[in-house]
Amino acid sequence: MTPSTPALILITTTLPNAQIALELAQQLVSEKLAACGQVLPAMTSIYVWQGQICQDTEHLLLLKTTADCFARVEAHLKKHHPYTEPQITAIPITHVSQGYGQWVVDNTRP
Repeated sequence: MTPSTPALILITTTLPNAQIALELAQQLVSEKLAACGQVLPAMTSIYVWQGQICQDTEHLLLLKTTADCFARVEAHLKKHHPYTEPQITAIPITHVSQGYGQWVVDNTRP
């Protein structure tokens, strides 16, 4: 990657089931907002919601994209996500192989 190459990020969100996660990944990849989406198997999440400690099974969706796409991915997730306040986080990718990084850039558009 070169200094002029867009910054890459890994966006994460959690979903109540694999089917919804797969659908969102398909939509985002089809719209070129993410180069790749990965749905991880079920995990247990423990969190506070409306003052109560909750425990639920969720699936983690990982999305590889560029920082330029974050706002559009966030808007898409907020519109189509079943949760009232979904987890939408972005982690900067600081190191990446040149070929893979270019593939992400080539398969996304802000």
